[in-house]
Amino acid sequence: MNINRMFLILLSLVLVVGIIGCVKNFTHDILSYKIKSNREIDLFIAADPHHLSKETYDDGPAFDTFLNTGDGKLLNYSGEILDAFTMDIQNRKPDIVVFAGDLTCNGERESHLELAEKLRTIKRSGTHVFVIPGNHDIENPWARNYIGDELIRIDSITSDEFVDIYSQFGYKDAISRDSDSLSYLATPSEDIWLLMLDSAKYDRNKVRDGPEMGGVLSGKTLNWIEQCGELARENNAKLVAIMHHSLLDHSPIVNENYTIENNDEAIEVLQNSGIEIILTGHVHLQDIKSHDAGGNTIYDIATSCLIAHPNQYGTLRFVPGKGFYYQTNRVNMDNWARENDTSDSNLKDFHEYSRTFFQKRSYDRYYDSLLEIGGYTDMEMQAISETIAILNLGYFGGFRNDALHHIFNTDGFKLLIESSPNFIRDYALSMFNDEKTDNNKIFIPINLNRDSTETHSGFAN
Repeated sequence: MNINRMFLILLSLVLVVGIIGCVKNFTHDILSYKIKSNREIDLFIAADPHHLSKETYDDGPAFDTFLNTGDGKLLNYSGEILDAFTMDIQNRKPDIVVFAGDLTCNGERESHLELAEKLRTIKRSGTHVFVIPGNHDIENPWARNYIGDELIRIDSITSDEFVDIYSQFGYKDAISRDSDSLSYLATPSEDIWLLMLDSAKYDRNKVRDGPEMGGVLSGKTLNWIEQCGELARENNAKLVAIMHHSLLDHSPIVNENYTIENNDEAIEVLQNSGIEIILTGHVHLQDIKSHDAGGNTIYDIATSCLIAHPNQYGTLRFVPGKGFYYQTNRVNMDNWARENDTSDSNLKDFHEYSRTFFQKRSYDRYYDSLLEIGGYTDMEMQAISETIAILNLGYFGGFRNDALHHIFNTDGFKLLIESSPNFIRDYALSMFNDEKTDNNKIFIPINLNRDSTETHSGFAN
């Protein structure tokens, strides 16, 4: 046998192995859908639940400081909020619920195990559950116990352990797994498939002081996404993507480490793969952004943090022949508190407690920032901080533009307008030049002809 012939045989074997490997990824029994075609589908989206097990802290000063110097997350009530959300699911019976990353506070093993048990309760009620990791969930060097006045370092989990803990919630039933991340393709319905994208960067967390905050979709992952798109087209299914990090900038001021690094390339691949909707979290804002290319529009719908004011989740209803209806709903903590006969006054008047806590945290953070900027009197810093705290209540709840004009007559806003340019001034003004006024609802019609130049529009702006 001459060398050229041997080379051709070896090359053929390599190609056959490659084809078999590719086929293996995409020959799972994709016809065994749970939800048949031409049915309305209700999907709930929970972003950033940041569950923290009560086993990891006591009521000492270490946890008190951690809680009250944070960004407004109600870590002390994450379990109760998740239980109330579960009760909403049991009462409203959606077909699907997705968790868009940052499942835990800082990747604590006990928090993961507790959350997985809560997800089993949801699944037993008949709702399909799908999860992806966020930047807080895997190999997190910030994992701690808060006991007395001590912060005690504890283990986080590995990526393999993440898949093992959450195997029942997407990974076990995935028809395809990306070889370069924890991304996977799920087919709960004949009409709607879910592209669960792992955008977190945790490979180097072991040698870092804190978790990598930013996100990316690698070239290998983008190639895998293209294959998923081809498979969906062959089966007349629509792909909806879920990712922790933002695909589009949700703020002109705050986007570094929130929007994935290679978003231009990712946008092109996702749009070419037929994806019109991507559901995200991470930024903790309730916000909807869109990008149009050649008449085809992709929407990045960021749902706000479940355990921070206004404690809401997203609902996406697919209506065959029409399109997708998205809106937000607040967790019904009042119902949960009554059902559980709680004596905790914070839970009995939860929405006021959550609002006050979030507003106070915003005030404190911006007062500290103004101290660093300098040039303001104490009274001026108080006035500006109070204004930003009020603005943030609406901004994080999804409201922009003229919905926030009530703040114009405050002393704090007048001081900001008169100030020299700085981050806080720019941040406040950015709230009044947004794509949408109300980011809590939108209708996205089905684009029957992706070559059409028809522009999608929401039923509220």
